[in-house]
Amino acid sequence: MRLRRISGSFSRTWVGPAGHRYRAREIACPRGRLRARLPVNVRYPRELRDDLDRLGRVLVSTPSGAQIPLSQVATIRKVEGPSMIRNENGLLAGYVYVDTAESDIGGFVERAKEAARRVTLKPGYSMEWSGQYENMLRVRERLKLVVPITIFTIFFLLYMNTGSGVKASIVMLAVPFSVVGAVWLMYLLDYNVSIAAWVGMIALMGLDAETGVFMLLFLDLSYAEAKAEGRLRSLSDLKEAIVHGAVKRVRPKMMTVAAAMMGLMPIMWSVGTGADVMKRVAAPMVGGLATSFLMELLVYPAIYLLWKWHTEVKGRSLPV
Repeated sequence: MRLRRISGSFSRTWVGPAGHRYRAREIACPRGRLRARLPVNVRYPRELRDDLDRLGRVLVSTPSGAQIPLSQVATIRKVEGPSMIRNENGLLAGYVYVDTAESDIGGFVERAKEAARRVTLKPGYSMEWSGQYENMLRVRERLKLVVPITIFTIFFLLYMNTGSGVKASIVMLAVPFSVVGAVWLMYLLDYNVSIAAWVGMIALMGLDAETGVFMLLFLDLSYAEAKAEGRLRSLSDLKEAIVHGAVKRVRPKMMTVAAAMMGLMPIMWSVGTGADVMKRVAAPMVGGLATSFLMELLVYPAIYLLWKWHTEVKGRSLPV
């Protein structure tokens, strides 16, 4: 055995069975401190350690210099060990992989945490929940910032487009209308709330604003036409103008909504890599568009009627 200094440590090299060389390194501590002793593990080549009988015949030296077989001083057997040694934050870590389809990740982990509280861990052990659950927590914190900014941006753009806070508020009513359909369709398809579903909800807000602006445009056109012709003299005249704008022009509105929904249908029937994620993005958009369209046909005209009647028509209407 020979000893030489290698960049702050001692490297020891020796010759083992069948002429194989082995090297181990002992770390040298800075001057003035005690030297640390670390265990050295020697691994023979695979052809020498696959056969236990052959490995037991390896000769080892005794303090007196005699050579004896390894089987006389050690018991050699095969045991199951970890396939990989992992560490996290400088500590040894073991992973338990769990996959569930019975509920959402958040609900499953909360129930698992409740069950894990009954387990007493040994000193020095800790338990953490990672994977998709950890990603979900990070995305949830981001959504707390992204969703309000998205709603405010849509409202600001609507206000810049219509020039009226009331009209922008009416259009924004499509958001809760669409959530009804999104939740029901996800329930019928047995989809759990996930990050992909939230992405679909955010995209649905933009589609709702589009269909809402389209509905409001036809109501404004019908109201302006009736006003220009002098037909807004009573509540019945206002109702007739709003019905004309809401019902008699339902075909272009339906075409707009149907075009958006048909563009999402191939995703709902898709298979292959990534299809499960994309389906959960598209499902809220399909269900939300369906209910928001029906709600806009039923609720928008009534709100528009009350707004125009109390702000413009009522003060100058003639008695019937």
